[in-house]
This record gives sequence, C-alpha cells and structure tokens, in this order.
Amino acid sequence: AGMAVRVSVLPSPRCLFDDPVQIRVAGLQPQQAVTLRASLLDESGELFQAHALYRAGSSGELDLSRSPALGGSYLGVEPMGLLWALQSKTPYKRLAKRNVLTPFCVDLEVYEGHGDVSRLLGKCTNERWFLGEGVKRISVREGRLKATLFLPPGPGPFPGLIDLYGSGGGLIEYRASLLASRGFVTLALAYMSFEDFPPMPEVLELSYFEEAVNFLRKQQQVKDTGIGVLGLSKGGDLALSMATFLPGIKAAVSISGSSFNSFIPLKGDGFTIPPQPYDLGRMKVSDETGLVDFSDVLDDHTDPATWDCRIPVERSLAKFLFLCGLDDMNWKSDLYCRDAVQCLRQHGREVEFYSYSGAGHLLEPPYLPLCKASVHRVLGMFVCWGGQWREHAKAQEDAWRRIQAFFWQHL
Repeated sequence: AGMAVRVSVLPSPRCLFDDPVQIRVAGLQPQQAVTLRASLLDESGELFQAHALYRAGSSGELDLSRSPALGGSYLGVEPMGLLWALQSKTPYKRLAKRNVLTPFCVDLEVYEGHGDVSRLLGKCTNERWFLGEGVKRISVREGRLKATLFLPPGPGPFPGLIDLYGSGGGLIEYRASLLASRGFVTLALAYMSFEDFPPMPEVLELSYFEEAVNFLRKQQQVKDTGIGVLGLSKGGDLALSMATFLPGIKAAVSISGSSFNSFIPLKGDGFTIPPQPYDLGRMKVSDETGLVDFSDVLDDHTDPATWDCRIPVERSLAKFLFLCGLDDMNWKSDLYCRDAVQCLRQHGREVEFYSYSGAGHLLEPPYLPLCKASVHRVLGMFVCWGGQWREHAKAQEDAWRRIQAFFWQHL
C-alpha cells in the first residue's frame, strides 16, 4: 500500500497569525496530481476556503515553498497562498478576529487528482494565534478610556504603541495583540461606535487621545523615550493629529490615511479642526452589485477653502511613515499621503513613504486575505476597498515588516 500521505506545517503547526510557515506533503506517488484545500471557520460561522492544484515531485513530495500551483485560487510558487487566498462563500465578508484569546484553525487537506475533491489522502490543522506565549491582555476602562492593553512577557522596558482603526469604529484588537507578540506594549483604542460611544460622534476630543497617551506612558514596562501611534484610514489622520498636537509622540504611522481631518470635527485646547467638507451625493452606487464607491465624496483638498481642515503636521517633531495602496477604491489615499509627505519634506522633516501597486485600502497584518468590499459598520452600506489578491498579499507582508522596523528604530 506504500506510505500514508502526511501533511505537515513547519516549523510547527502552532504559530502566530503573522508567521510564515512551510507547508509540505510527503508519501505521494511520483508526479501525482493532487488538490490542496485550506478551510477556516470564522467566529460567526462563515467558511473561508482556498484551493490549489499541484503535482508531486519525483520523490512523491510536495513543498509549497518550491512547487508551483498549476491552477485554483492562485498560480505559481506561493508558500502562503492557501492563506492569503482564503475567500468566503458569501460575497463581501471580511475576515477579522474578534476574540484574540483563541486561534484561527486552518484545516489543510490533500485530495487526489485535479477534478472532484472526493478522495481525501491526508490532512492537518494549522493553529494560528493572535496572542504570543505569555502576552497579557488587560481590558481598560479608566476615566473615559475604552481600550485594551497588551503587555509582552518580561519586565521590559518595551516601546509603547497606540493602535487606531478607522471609521467603522469598535474596539479592534487583533493588530495590537500581534504587535505585542512582537515586543511592543500596545494599547488598542476605541473612539467611536463602541459601548456608549456613538456611531458618528458630533466631535472627537483631542484630550481623550491625550488620556490614552498618559495612560500608556505611566505603564511600568513602557520605555520613557516616547510613544508611537499607528492608524488605519480615519485612524491615520488621528495618528497625525496626535503626533502634531500632543507631547510625547515620537513616531506615527498612517496606513491609507490623509493629512486633513476627516468626517468628524477634532476639538483641541482652544481650537477645533473642522472635517474636510464632503458630499454623500457624490457617492456612486453600482447597479449590478449595490457596492458603494466613496472616492469622490470628499471636496478637493487642494482647494484653499478646505485648508482649515488640514492637520499642520509640519509643526510635529515626530518621525512619520506613510503607507498606501494604489488600488485603494475607498478614497484617494495615495494623493493624500503624497500631499502630507511633500509638506513634511518642504519643512525639512524626516518622512518615509511607500505606496503599493495593486494593494487596496485595508492594508492589514500579513496573511489576512484581501477584502475587496464589505459592510461599513457605521454606514451600513457595502463599501469598495479595492486591491488585487497577490499584490495586496505581498504589500501586507512588506508593510508589516516596515511598520515594526520603523517603530524599533524611532522608539
């Protein structure tokens, strides 16, 4: 009968979600045609799957870091393709982790042939965690703060980060928990559409974000060399505002963000920055799909009439990193990033900027699959995010490496 077919995930079947792994199959016939399938059930019971067609080598082995996929969800040598190509049966679902205390379990199965997947030859499960060994998760409800603090194991001191998501609101923890697993004390901070925070606040108070900075700075394990802040989308312009108006912010990363205040007035000490004017009448709804394109909703940011909405980033002493996808279908993040970068460089400030062709709005930690469109939790509409599968996956890997290197360098 020959050897049984063994599927293995190296170096270990248990890893962090952002860890690359090596997927291997042994015990096949030489040149045998097989189908590999990955399945993941998210916390709401939604099934995400990817599959690829392979042919075993002359020794009956298959190594996804060397063997090319001949068809299926992707083509060519893609060691992590089975993960980044995961797609839900229901269209427009976004894979996100709500409870970071449990892993996502990815079932990897090998089936005979390239046709119907009926004869299972072997399988294994890859447990992908969002919380590293010994990382503590602490719920924070202190003063006005609604946040979650993640502490790496050991006395530190570690660099401290504040992690902000966008206008969908909520308290999003999976990116913060991964960053803590990589050695940062990280505070995931909610600021809208969470508990008693309204879905669309009339105003955001800078003092709330200052409270978060002060809370983080007084944590024993946090280095006293300054705080970093990381924001996506609306969180990106908040990160810039914090770095501009609050003391103690040493480094800021904006992902798909803008250099003007968006959607909600920001109230500081003796001043208020109005939001960039927008007109929802300019959104385009596709007749075929019902998807909403928001890219023309905002007024032209180069019009002097909108300049009181600009965040005066040039006043900041922080270091900046801007990241965006050139296939962002949500808003013109490349244009907005370039605007901020140009302004900072004109004022002699240090700034890094990377834009990725084929990447969409939601640049997430690596191996989270592309979400081209999903429900915006606050607007209740299906919104386009953009992105091409392979390019977006590569961009996420690169951006994640750059974000960590940037914070290690400047904190």
